[in-house]
Amino acid sequence: MAKKGNRVQVILECTEHKESGKPGTSRYITTKNKKNTSERIELKKFNPILRKMTVHKEIK
Repeated sequence: MAKKGNRVQVILECTEHKESGKPGTSRYITTKNKKNTSERIELKKFNPILRKMTVHKEIK
């Protein structure tokens, strides 16, 4: 039986990539605890297309 909990999968998408004009997207999948962090999360992650650390925001 699967565990019942507050952890949900979220998708993080790069905010700077859209403005750069380069093709493709930089996305990461992670989990968060919905009970502790109800708002959307922002993390600094590596963007392999731009080759630098950028801010990734939660989508959907």
